[in-house]
Amino acid sequence: MRQLFVILLALGIGMPVNAKQITFTKKGGTHYCMSGQDTLVVQTALKEHYILSIAPYKGDKACAISYTFDDGLAEQYSLVAPQFEKRGFRGTFAINGSKINSDGGLTTDTTRMSWEQVKDLSDRGHEISNHGWKHKNFARFPLEEIREDIYKNDSAIFANTGVMPRTFVYPNNNKKEEAKKIAVQNRVGTRTKQRSIGSKSTPQNLEAWVNTLIETNDWGVGMTHGLTYGYDAFRNPQRFWDHLDQVKAKEDKIWVGTFREVAAYVEEKGATQLDIVCEKNHLRITPELTLDKELFIEPLTLVIKGKQIKKISVRQDGKKLPVLLHTDKAVFDFNPYGGVIEVNLK
Repeated sequence: MRQLFVILLALGIGMPVNAKQITFTKKGGTHYCMSGQDTLVVQTALKEHYILSIAPYKGDKACAISYTFDDGLAEQYSLVAPQFEKRGFRGTFAINGSKINSDGGLTTDTTRMSWEQVKDLSDRGHEISNHGWKHKNFARFPLEEIREDIYKNDSAIFANTGVMPRTFVYPNNNKKEEAKKIAVQNRVGTRTKQRSIGSKSTPQNLEAWVNTLIETNDWGVGMTHGLTYGYDAFRNPQRFWDHLDQVKAKEDKIWVGTFREVAAYVEEKGATQLDIVCEKNHLRITPELTLDKELFIEPLTLVIKGKQIKKISVRQDGKKLPVLLHTDKAVFDFNPYGGVIEVNLK
């Protein structure tokens, strides 16, 4: 992240360092434009300093974790989803439509979910992701077959859940470049990195993984197949539940979001521009985001750091925004496609 130190003197002139498009208003304020990757230091006329930035992750958490579950196994519905919801988490379930049991009592494979269960997961806030209709390895089939496999699964998921899948999980983790160009179309992201969570996972290596994510401000993507059966199964899933408890205990530092949520947030943060006018202790912040608002729908988190913040009010589009006020910062979510954000600091 680039650190831009810009002194904004509401009643004077400061010398910006590496600033872009800085001007001065008729009322003696200062006008500045920053990107979502920048950090802006503001000094008001009252000599109070504030540091503005878009948080790396929702809620200004130190890191993010998305848990993805492949192949639509029945116990992902019966075991995983209840355990996640118990802790306030939601997961991403990547399914192969050809393996999902049809509704109407005609179960052909008891190890797989039914479409009714898939829809129920979606209705409960979990993400249903595309894992290919028949789990076709990109390296082994012609492009047209891969295209059909992807689109057919999109259509089946939408027809049965009412929600179009906006992420893709590569079968066999094969990311052949030509086929990948098809998979990324109309998505907020595809799973290009993952950490296997299964039979070889131990309490120690899972804890080390989480601690590293926190220390490096990274986004971790877990990949799990079976819990008690299937590929790379835990056999005893209690190890996984204990891991989730450890993550829950650190939720002040960790955002557990679906793959779609985190992928969209990260992309939006990088593409957002903020137009800021500072006048005394009042900030007018106008966000601009040109991504497809039908795909990228996550609110972003703005952080204002300062030891002098005793009271703050924030409004956008005529609505008061909830603000979490800490001893050294104020944190609030905003709509990157919305109107001017009015911030009053005291």
